[in-house]
Parts: sequence; C-alpha cells; structure tokens
Amino acid sequence: ALDRGVVALANEQVGGAQRCLEASVGYAGERFQFGRAIGSFQAVKHLCADMLVAVEHARSVAWHAATTIDDAEESRVAVPLARSVCSDAYLFAAGANIQIHGGIGFTWEHDAHLYFKRAKSTSLILGSVDSFRDRLADAIGL
Repeated sequence: ALDRGVVALANEQVGGAQRCLEASVGYAGERFQFGRAIGSFQAVKHLCADMLVAVEHARSVAWHAATTIDDAEESRVAVPLARSVCSDAYLFAAGANIQIHGGIGFTWEHDAHLYFKRAKSTSLILGSVDSFRDRLADAIGL
C-alpha cells in the first residue's frame, strides 16, 4: 500500500512540476525588461530548459514506477527511484518558478508560493526522500 501511495504521490509531483514549468514559460513571455521579454535572456532560457528536462525525467520515472507496481522485483528499484527523482524535480521546478517570477513566490498571494510549499511538504509525506534513497541503494546492492 505504501508503494502505491508513493507512486501516486510521484505522479502528483510531476503534475505540480509541469504546472510550475508552464507558469514560468508563460510569465517569461509576457514580462518585459529592458525593452524585451525576459524569456529572451539566456539565463531564463537555460532555467526553463533545465526545468523541462527535470519534468520530463520525472514523468518518465513516475510512469515506469506506475507500470511496474505489480512486479515486486522491478518495483523494488522503480518506486524509490520515482520518489527521489520526482521530489527533486518538483522542488527544483517550484524554486525556479519563483526565480523566474523575480522572487514573487514568497508572497502569500501568488500561486508560486503555494507550489513551493506543496513541493516541500510532498518531499516529506510517506517518508523522507533520504529514506527512499537508502531503499534504492539497498535494492541495487550499494
């Protein structure tokens, strides 16, 4: 039951990270500074690209965990891997979303704040990410 909950949570984290990416890209296209959209600046482009890679990586790992949940041997690796990767991706995307929004996420009125709080809290639900990394290390013999 715990593993199924972890897989569901990992998929929720992917959705939150995807929403952070969408919000960041949208804002980068509509916010202008120095006469041009901030999305045209290389640093913002790189941050959005890094977010995309993290989200797609998390999506692949979460999908794999969901499809192997009934295979005890395969899920020994897939579930803790999904927990680790998806938590990291969500935290990264939520933090990057705040950066792209110019730090506005630390105001109660903005959604970026809520995504960051949710990313942080989901990294602790159902056990710490570190405990799942230990589980993963045991599963692969490290």
